[in-house]
Amino acid sequence: MSPAEPHSISLQRARRLAVSAQLLSAPRPRSILEVVEQLGSVQMDPTRTVARTEHLVFWSRLGRRFRIGELEQLLWQDRSLFEYRAFILPTSQFAIHRETMRRYPGTGGGRHAYVRRYLRENPRFRRYVLQRLRDEGPLPTRAFEDRSAVGWQTGGWNDDGRNTSMMLEVLWAKGEVMIAGRAGQERVWDLATRSLPFDEPRPGAGEEARSLLDVQLRALGISRVNRFGWTFAGERPPGWERALARLEREGRAVRVTVDGLPGERWAHREVLDRPFRGRTVLLSPFDRLIHDRARAEELFGFLFRLEIYVPKAKREYGYFVFPILHGDRLVGRLDPVHDRAANVLLVQAVFAEEDAPPDAWPAIRKQLDELAAWVGADGVELPSLPPVWR
Repeated sequence: MSPAEPHSISLQRARRLAVSAQLLSAPRPRSILEVVEQLGSVQMDPTRTVARTEHLVFWSRLGRRFRIGELEQLLWQDRSLFEYRAFILPTSQFAIHRETMRRYPGTGGGRHAYVRRYLRENPRFRRYVLQRLRDEGPLPTRAFEDRSAVGWQTGGWNDDGRNTSMMLEVLWAKGEVMIAGRAGQERVWDLATRSLPFDEPRPGAGEEARSLLDVQLRALGISRVNRFGWTFAGERPPGWERALARLEREGRAVRVTVDGLPGERWAHREVLDRPFRGRTVLLSPFDRLIHDRARAEELFGFLFRLEIYVPKAKREYGYFVFPILHGDRLVGRLDPVHDRAANVLLVQAVFAEEDAPPDAWPAIRKQLDELAAWVGADGVELPSLPPVWR
C-alpha cells in the first residue's frame, strides 16, 4: 500500500497546531495531571529569576489555579507523576520509558560505553547503594559513602569526587532507583520498585515505539520525522518506522506539507481536528513550544536564544527572557525578575517583534499582573515600552 498524498496546510494552521498541541490555546487544561499526560513530559530546571521553569510551564497553561504543593503531592504522595532525568513524567506512561531504562546504557559508544565500563568496574559500589535503600528506605545523596573502586572521570563538569552522585544518576537512568522526594534542594532516593508499577506487563512488540511516537507527535502537533520518537537515551526504539506506518494506517499520524516551507511533515489527527481559540501567554525560555529553536524560527519567524551563559555586556535581550505568545504568533519578549526585597515583579525590558500588533499590550499586561499575583508580588514595575505598545 503506497503512502497517502500529504495534506497541504497553511503556515498559520501549522502554527496553530503547534500552539494547540502544547495546551497554550483556549480553553485552558483543567489539571496538572492533564498537562503532563498530554505533553508527555515537562522539563525541569532550577534557574529561578521568577520561578522554576517547570512551575512556569504549568502556570502558562493553568494560570493561578496551579499550586506547587499540588504538584509535589502528585509526585511524592499520589505517585501519579514521577521525576526522571530532569523531566516530570506521568506514571500512566511508565511502560513507554521502562524499556529505555531496561536497555540503558545500550550498546553504543561514547558516554554509553563509558557507563558500561563504570558499572563493570564498580559492582560492589552498586550493590552497596541498592542494599542501603533496600534495608533503610529513602535516603538523601549525602547518606551514601563513596565506595567506588574506580572513580567517575570523563573530563567533564561532573568529575572531581562526584562518584556517589554519578552512581545514583546511572542507577536512576537504569530505572533501579528513583527520586522519592526532596529535602530542600537535595534529592532523596529509593528503590524504583517501591514507587513505579514494575509489576505491570511489559508492552508487546512494537507497542513501545507506537506509544512513544503517538505521545510525542501529539505534544508537538506538527513535526518533521526526525524530531519525534526519541527516547531519553537519545535513540529511536526498535521498530519505530513500522510503528509510524501503523499510526498512519490508523489515521493518528497524517502526512502534511506546509505552504511556503520545504519538505514533508507529520501532524497528529487529534490536534488537526481541534478548533483553535488563541490566548496571550508568557512562556518560560525552556517551554517546549520554543525549545526547538530552528522550528520556532521556521514556523513563527521568531529567532530565540538562551542568554544565560552569555556575558552580561553581550546579551541582546536578557538573562532569562520570556517569549510572548499572542494567539498563534510570538509577538515579543520580556525580561522579568521577582525582586523579593521590594516584593515586585520587576520587568527589566520589553521587546516587540517588528510586526507585533499594537492591540496586544493590554492582554500582555494582564498576564504580567496574573504572574505577579501568582508569585505573591505586590505589583508590576515596568520599563519604557516599545513604541508600538506605548
